[in-house]
Amino acid sequence: MDQVNEARPAPAFAPDSLVLNRKLPLWYQVSQSLRASILGRPQDASSRLPTEEQLAAHYGVSVLTMRQALKELESEGLISRHRRRGTFIEPRARRVSPVRLLGSIDAIVAQQSGERTTVLGHGPSPVPGDLAEFFPDCSEVVRYRRLRCDEATGEPTNWAENAVVRDVADRIDVADLERWPMTKVLRDGVGVRIARITDTVEARLADPATAELLQVPLLSPILHYTGVSYDEDGRVVDVACIRYRGDRFSFSVTVDAH
Repeated sequence: MDQVNEARPAPAFAPDSLVLNRKLPLWYQVSQSLRASILGRPQDASSRLPTEEQLAAHYGVSVLTMRQALKELESEGLISRHRRRGTFIEPRARRVSPVRLLGSIDAIVAQQSGERTTVLGHGPSPVPGDLAEFFPDCSEVVRYRRLRCDEATGEPTNWAENAVVRDVADRIDVADLERWPMTKVLRDGVGVRIARITDTVEARLADPATAELLQVPLLSPILHYTGVSYDEDGRVVDVACIRYRGDRFSFSVTVDAH
């Protein structure tokens, strides 16, 4: 008798792990961690997500919390949910993304993920005058310049400059910066134990370099993000300055009342 081989469904996408912070909304932490996993996934990764129950068990949260997190990602256009078929990653995310501030390292990683990144240059540099307050004991840092573009259209969305202390920069594999955000490289690639990140977002006008890189008119509005990363000893290890196109991003702050 001929044996019939039943077709097995493709394995579901496997998200990264997450250490939950009980002082922050669980659904938000889960949604941002899953968002980072989705946007940073390999090209050959499955587009089918595990079930709500499997995801809830993976993150250690209730199904209700998981459902709320998935609803957030669905509203962003990152996933689509189909009754009886499952939940799937959308091939294209929505074009306008929020710049959100909420105290989670995974939220920062998620904010910086999901776009094609090109390293424009890197190398040692004297500490810039406007960053001197963050590096009082350093005469030199290593600076990295990167341009991020929309995966689907190739349109520039933001560009980043990072100033990293020398002993940490010596351990950075530059190739990782084309795959991961700097925060993830520092935490997962280099092993820096990041204790906190201080964020500042302000409205500015595009200078000549920014206008050229982001392909916007000179003096057009941009969002200027500064993120200062501290290790467990309170030392600044990285200062990130990211310029976002004003027509591609909105600014949002979530305040937890509890």
